[in-house]
Amino acid sequence: MDVLTDAITAMRTGRPHSKRHVLASPWGMHFRDDYGAAFHVVLQGSCWLLPPRDATPVQLGLGDVVFLQNGAPHGLADHPDTPTRPFDPTRQDGLPAGDGTATILLCGAYVLDAARPHPLLSAVPPMIHLPARLGQRDSLRAAVGMLGDELSTPRPGSTGVIAAFIDTLLLYILRTWFEEQAQEVPPAGWALALQDPAVGGALQAIHDAPERGWTVADLAATAGLSRAAFAGRFATLVGCPPMKYLTWWRMTTAARLLRESNQPLATVARQVGYGSDVAFALAFKREYGVTPGRYRNDPQPTDLEGAG
Repeated sequence: MDVLTDAITAMRTGRPHSKRHVLASPWGMHFRDDYGAAFHVVLQGSCWLLPPRDATPVQLGLGDVVFLQNGAPHGLADHPDTPTRPFDPTRQDGLPAGDGTATILLCGAYVLDAARPHPLLSAVPPMIHLPARLGQRDSLRAAVGMLGDELSTPRPGSTGVIAAFIDTLLLYILRTWFEEQAQEVPPAGWALALQDPAVGGALQAIHDAPERGWTVADLAATAGLSRAAFAGRFATLVGCPPMKYLTWWRMTTAARLLRESNQPLATVARQVGYGSDVAFALAFKREYGVTPGRYRNDPQPTDLEGAG
């Protein structure tokens, strides 16, 4: 597992979903704030994104991809002045439309734990718009095309394939955005951290082996830097000191194991670097405000503070 995949896996709390819409103008639909972290792709034609909080509408062309990570209310329409209707996921056709110019959209959502986001996503703006660019973002285009094909012509196994493609699409969207941010002058933050050999290598080491008794000196040696130089660079790019991030990731991993498995607490403790159940329970309660056992029975986050 890599850092970006780990971050999404740690936040995901439900099954993603998507739908292919064939719409003829005039049409407009509105998505509530409980729809989830939404994505939209224009497969044919064009439309307008009506962002939250009365922001300026954004025109979307063929092949454009939009991701809204906070699940804020927003709309899509053939024209900014077209009235919108609430999106009804239970409708087979998605939304009644007119008989004008046709637009085909691929729309979907992810259920992410907004109460405890990975600090990596703190660098991501509320809305990512990736306009289509000929000859660029080929992997993203391929993922969009395969997902669109499965949704338009379901075949045996499509349920599993579609779920996998939706997850893949999210990773491609975020990876594309981070890679393009890393090309900015000057690059900074997580966009640079994921590309930086020293900090990126240390992050990968933490994610590969959270159970290891890491010290700043150990991570600095992995990064090939002096202890002071590494600690300063890590804090600048990641947003917190190395040991704080290590603890945060250990507790995040522990919480996922408590939610998703029936492993004894002692086993969970060892998997995240604690030889003592008592030490693990104290660390977990400091982070989440409840004991590991209580969290397992009612995994509702109480501590909203992230590592950043």
